[in-house]
Amino acid sequence: MRSVFWENNQLKMIDQRILPARFEIVSFNKHKQVAEAIKNMTVRGAPAIGAAAAFGLALAGYESASSSRVDLLADLRHAATVLKDSRPTAVNLAWAVDRVMGVVANIPEGRSADELCQIVLDEAQKIADEDVEINKRMAEHGATLINDGDTIIHHCNTGALATVDWGTALGVIRTAHEQGKKIHVLVDETRPRLQGARLTAWELEQYGISYEIISDNMSGHFLKAGKVQKCFVGSDRTTANGDVANKIGTYMLALAAHDNGVPFYPVVPTSTIDLSLASGDLIPIEERNPNEVLDIQFQGESVTPKNAKARNPAFDVTPNRLVTGIVTENGIAYPPFEVSLRKLTMDDRP
Repeated sequence: MRSVFWENNQLKMIDQRILPARFEIVSFNKHKQVAEAIKNMTVRGAPAIGAAAAFGLALAGYESASSSRVDLLADLRHAATVLKDSRPTAVNLAWAVDRVMGVVANIPEGRSADELCQIVLDEAQKIADEDVEINKRMAEHGATLINDGDTIIHHCNTGALATVDWGTALGVIRTAHEQGKKIHVLVDETRPRLQGARLTAWELEQYGISYEIISDNMSGHFLKAGKVQKCFVGSDRTTANGDVANKIGTYMLALAAHDNGVPFYPVVPTSTIDLSLASGDLIPIEERNPNEVLDIQFQGESVTPKNAKARNPAFDVTPNRLVTGIVTENGIAYPPFEVSLRKLTMDDRP
């Protein structure tokens, strides 16, 4: 089942805030609801929020009472701003919105408002369908890096839930498993929102893949002990030089992997590669509500003093010197990334 899909003139999503305790589908008929769902992480994962935002534009078109092309375009531009502002780090969100708006801007005069709305929806659906195909192509490339018997550390959630379907880094692991390779996954719990413990573990159970959950600060121990052969992660934005912005804690994992000679592979659709940024120093890092850190409980009690304060950056940037290779749908990029990423990205353009 897709994590994001259009049905009966509504956008529907798996509510990722409540997994694995409950599995629920939520429906949306207004673009502002979609923007809020992206903010509150009902939907999360760079490819998934890109598709959700594209469908959000389709909702904005149907919401609009405008019958003229000019007024409808104005409503769509306003909705595009609302959707793009919902989360700043993942480049797929802006990429998907800009792609849909670019198609609309190039439509010849004379098309009705209803026809424009259908064109927006068709483009959003195309983005969703392409995401699934791209993920499967990435998975085939990435699975060649996995050997039978490998133990892999995986950070955050990069599976079907983080995309429209199949997944990025977890999709690689899933494909290797389906090829018959025996794999064991050490799942970083991924604090503070526990996407690893809640979502990745849930997905691995659906696929029948062996796993164990570890706290984020255990990774170095298993790497140093020689218990891990590969690390696979996702990316919310990768810059031209191969710096990788991903869920907070990725940088520490990459440092430990590098120090122990364990290959570290981000799995990245080319839509997540931002060639306009020379390095990761230029990536805006989202800072979320500190209550996500402060509200953690242990045995039913708060773990923090009543007046405690906290910081909560959602992402960190792993410098390219710690990255072994970057898996894309067009192949695997190796250093120097300034050359290889540009080539693989341009291979995907007309």
